[in-house]
Amino acid sequence: MGLADIQAKVAEACEKAGRDPADVTLIAVSKVQPNERVRAVLEEGHRSFGENRVQEAAGKWPDFRQEFDNVDLHIIGPLQTNKARQAMELAQAIHSLDRPKLATTLARLAQETGSCPDLFIQVNTGEEAQKAGVMPAEVDAFVAECRGLDLPVKGLMCIPPVEETPSLHFALLAKMAARNGLSGLSMGMSSDFDQAIAFGATHVRVGSAIFGERVPPAG
Repeated sequence: MGLADIQAKVAEACEKAGRDPADVTLIAVSKVQPNERVRAVLEEGHRSFGENRVQEAAGKWPDFRQEFDNVDLHIIGPLQTNKARQAMELAQAIHSLDRPKLATTLARLAQETGSCPDLFIQVNTGEEAQKAGVMPAEVDAFVAECRGLDLPVKGLMCIPPVEETPSLHFALLAKMAARNGLSGLSMGMSSDFDQAIAFGATHVRVGSAIFGERVPPAG
């Protein structure tokens, strides 16, 4: 697998779903990937990337941005409030807005700086105790709260439980987004992005299928 293979599979999934491939953003998840692998994907012309940790993103992307234009960076992992300012400076989108405290922090920083990345509310569709995200029953109220803070909420994000059928969670997320007038759906990863596209995903997050298996840092 590689970037071209995944791009072809995204296009194929869009064709099957009767969708325009231009409506689906392929986020290359570059977390814990060696810089040479990331550079190779940049050199192929890809520009949308995802990072889990703000610290890792800060150590990688300012340098790459000096070399490559129009990099579109997405923070897709849990975001601590004390990293919010740095995340807003680095990223064009944050996919893990999941609690009121983070919402109020982002709103305050947006007022200070006059700008804010696109935001996706993370929904814990499987209601898993160990996973971040707003519970499904609380989504409508949280969307309203974020809108009340003038935050640019573009959509919802989910990570389905590994042991459950992902399409059920994609359908649930799509229903919640539609009910709240949100067009963005950040869902689908290497193993199931084709199903996510069938249910309306606008952003799919693919890592290992593009870069190869992750290489955790030594030590």
